[in-house]
Amino acid sequence: MFESLFYALDVTLPISLIIILGAVLKRIGWITDAFAETGSRLVFNLTLPCLLFVNVSTTQLDENLPLVMLVVACVVATLAYIGLHFMAFLMPNQMARGAFVQGACRGNLAIVGFALSLSAFGEEALSVASMYLAVLVLPVNVFSILTLYYHQAKSPSLRTIGWNVLSNPLAIAIMLALIVALLQIQVPALIMKTGDYLARMTLPLALLCVGASIRWYEFKVSRLLYLAMSFKLVLLPAVAVAIGYLWGLTGTELGVLFMMMAAPTAAAAYPMVRSIGGDYHLTAAIIAGSTLFSMFTSTLGLFVLRYMQWV
Repeated sequence: MFESLFYALDVTLPISLIIILGAVLKRIGWITDAFAETGSRLVFNLTLPCLLFVNVSTTQLDENLPLVMLVVACVVATLAYIGLHFMAFLMPNQMARGAFVQGACRGNLAIVGFALSLSAFGEEALSVASMYLAVLVLPVNVFSILTLYYHQAKSPSLRTIGWNVLSNPLAIAIMLALIVALLQIQVPALIMKTGDYLARMTLPLALLCVGASIRWYEFKVSRLLYLAMSFKLVLLPAVAVAIGYLWGLTGTELGVLFMMMAAPTAAAAYPMVRSIGGDYHLTAAIIAGSTLFSMFTSTLGLFVLRYMQWV
């Protein structure tokens, strides 16, 4: 039992400490809101796309495709959006409906989920986690846009949806990487090495910015806030892991599935709600709360999986 606990802490504590460090540095003035905003933009638009391109483009898709894990992830994500979409109609505040659904379903896969996967399973998780992102980024963005538009009583424009998806830097990087991998194109070593240097900046910079973005005053007492966090951090990862295990997943693939599903709400959910419309105060609170509490739920979940010898 203690070996499993130490393993879980060894994986999640470094990630958690960097996030906490970001909050502390923001508190003492070494990091500003402008730095966090600029750093997050740099990660989203440059370093993270480089990380994904380098990892996916060098993956042997015909040999390393984690098909069962990807099917489970897609099924759980799709059912979660559909189920919570209809559940949202029970909420009297229409402005909170789309924000709740997105906050409960849209995880910070590319930063926190990816970082935890690498910390837990090392280089072995690189291709698995990269393929998870390659498959899930597009549908998650589409689902988020649709649910926000629908619950704001607007007709979703196909042009708007298409532009939001196709202009997403992560989607662009993944599509280019898939073309390179499928056609076995030889990318010049200079480009790959430069991309690798940029990729190495991603996780520490992104995690510091996540910590600096936490706003303690957003932890207001809200039933929807804690309900959304319960779905995001507990229910969805538990369901995904149970289905994955029943379908024969174990080891790295089951562990990556858990880490990705248990990731806190993505920070990108906030600007999307602000631009489309919705309760952005609730969204900010869900992001902050899930980011903080995910440190504990990820540790506990990984401990349980390790103790049961599923990973």
